[in-house]
Amino acid sequence: MAYTDDAVKAKLSALNETQESIVTVAQWVMFHRRHADRTAQIWLQKIRDSPPLKRLNLVYLANEVSQQSKARGREEFLIAFAPIVAEATATAYKGSSNDIQQKLRRVVEVWRQRNVFEGPILDAVDARVNEIDKTRSTTKKQPLGGSLFRDSSSGSIPSELQPLVPLQVAVNKATIAANSSSVRATSEYDKMHDTTELQPAPPVRAARLSQLRKSLIAAESVMTELIKSRQEMIDGLEKILGMHRSEKAKEMSVSEQLTEKRVKTDIEKREVEDAIMHNMTEDHSASHEFAEGGEFDRPEAEALTPPPVESITPEGSPKPEPPQQQTTSHGPFTEEQEEPIPQGLVIPDITQSDNGLALPDDLSPGGGNDFDFGANGSKRRKVAHEEDYAQYAAGDLDADVAALIAQQAKQ
Repeated sequence: MAYTDDAVKAKLSALNETQESIVTVAQWVMFHRRHADRTAQIWLQKIRDSPPLKRLNLVYLANEVSQQSKARGREEFLIAFAPIVAEATATAYKGSSNDIQQKLRRVVEVWRQRNVFEGPILDAVDARVNEIDKTRSTTKKQPLGGSLFRDSSSGSIPSELQPLVPLQVAVNKATIAANSSSVRATSEYDKMHDTTELQPAPPVRAARLSQLRKSLIAAESVMTELIKSRQEMIDGLEKILGMHRSEKAKEMSVSEQLTEKRVKTDIEKREVEDAIMHNMTEDHSASHEFAEGGEFDRPEAEALTPPPVESITPEGSPKPEPPQQQTTSHGPFTEEQEEPIPQGLVIPDITQSDNGLALPDDLSPGGGNDFDFGANGSKRRKVAHEEDYAQYAAGDLDADVAALIAQQAKQ
């Protein structure tokens, strides 16, 4: 592809966060190193027009081009990026998330450690970034290249994580070096074995193979160093992890004890509340009984028994009123005179005489019958009062009743 502004913009627009994409675009840009100044200007304008994540990818591209140029002794892009790298880094840093800002700080730290750019240029980058941090009231200033383990609120690292800081820094450095070396060696290997291109003469091919071997050995060495750094980081993390697991076991034991005590406390609390409610219920019942009966222990009521009935009316008792007489067609009579007529009894004939009703001789006064006639001519049965009441005196009677019966018998 021929070099044009549109071609450069197309390459930068197609750039993504993968290492393969960054290395591929970097090789194309370096191939056209004669246009380094124009490429740097287009790159700066692309950073201004891109979102934060795209800006980070563009900074990664500049990092790859600058380090490759430094390694190969090519000064074109280093000279082209020097005047604009501070502005470009500040533009990418401003308005980005904390994660993107941390990654940008790491890139700047790599530039300083490997002397990719001169000291005054990197100082200008630090000044621009620090100025952005000062204008942010919610974020405290952090040094460039800060670690992920750094506490952004206090600016200090927890003592438990301090041993991991140098390990993480070594891993970051080895990762950057290994990625660039491995990608470069892999690209050279693929180009050497591309069957679509015309194969060079054997002496030339032998020289290229020798160069490829050196690149592969260097990439392998850097990758081995990365693996070693990564393993040291894992060992440090496992040590901290073991410490946290041990502390977790102790904390779980304490938590179980607290839970057991809390359960016992809940049971005791319910028992005390139940006792209080029971006592309140008893006091209320006792108060209610006292309000109704006037006393706490109500005695049992004795069953009422009627007084004994006397068979004979005592002396001095009021006499009952005589029954009211009733008048019939045969004359007045009382209830005492009413007696049922026994069956087979012959009623004598009553005849009319000059003196009134004529009665038979057996019904006349003094006729030896059991009837007595009053002054008004009414008939009444004779009652024999000569009954012997003394015969009842020997019975199971009260003493006063027996004396009364004996007195009646003497009269």
